[in-house]
Amino acid sequence: MIAYKFRVVIDIEEDVFRDVVILENQNFEELHHAIVHAFGFEGDQMASFYMSDEQWEKGEEIGLIDMSFDDNNGPLSMKDVLVGSKIENAHQKILYVYDFLKMWIFYLELIDSFEKNENDAYPHVSLNFGESPDENSKEIPDLMIGLTKNSTFEDQLNDVYDEFDEDQFGDFENIDDYDL
Repeated sequence: MIAYKFRVVIDIEEDVFRDVVILENQNFEELHHAIVHAFGFEGDQMASFYMSDEQWEKGEEIGLIDMSFDDNNGPLSMKDVLVGSKIENAHQKILYVYDFLKMWIFYLELIDSFEKNENDAYPHVSLNFGESPDENSKEIPDLMIGLTKNSTFEDQLNDVYDEFDEDQFGDFENIDDYDL
């Protein structure tokens, strides 16, 4: 049985990473729990893995829950995909996104593979480096940036209409006059 050692680097200013070792026949849900535990996160948020290329571009998604809704068009489910089935090269790269509001991003890179040790439990953390951030230390982005303070959506919409150039686009008072 092959064991894979992934270097898991969290995307923050400080250098913080964990080496997580998992067996080829364990699934991505087990890897998810190992990462959450390794960084001291609660584990109560949605997450996905994305198979990546050498430039860390997002590829195929492996989601925490089955989102296919019986049409088989959703991403693969972590519990259904074995880690070993997605290893394509000796330095396989995978992105892991935890909490889609706060967007905690982790970079996983395969750094070693070897025969499993019968005395070890899997998955496990073989190396801790740096202090993990508090899961709640990251702010949810303010989606209201750009709106003036004390303004309503209607006020903002009126600002857009005030800037509308009728000479360039015409007067849309009677929409029925246009072929749509």
